[in-house]
Amino acid sequence: MAKCSVCGKGVVFGHNVSHSNRKTNRTWKPNIRKVKAVVGGSNKTVYVCSRCLRSGKVERA
Repeated sequence: MAKCSVCGKGVVFGHNVSHSNRKTNRTWKPNIRKVKAVVGGSNKTVYVCSRCLRSGKVERA
């Protein structure tokens, strides 16, 4: 469920790289918040990343 409902930001995959250059899989997850917001004139609970909250793309209820 780690996906922003406004911008679509989601999980990104990459590698942990050790000092000996061995690579193992890892993920970066977005900072998702459960927020009550005004969507289409009614209040709904949506999952929004902190970047969208901070930039004012979401009107909180």
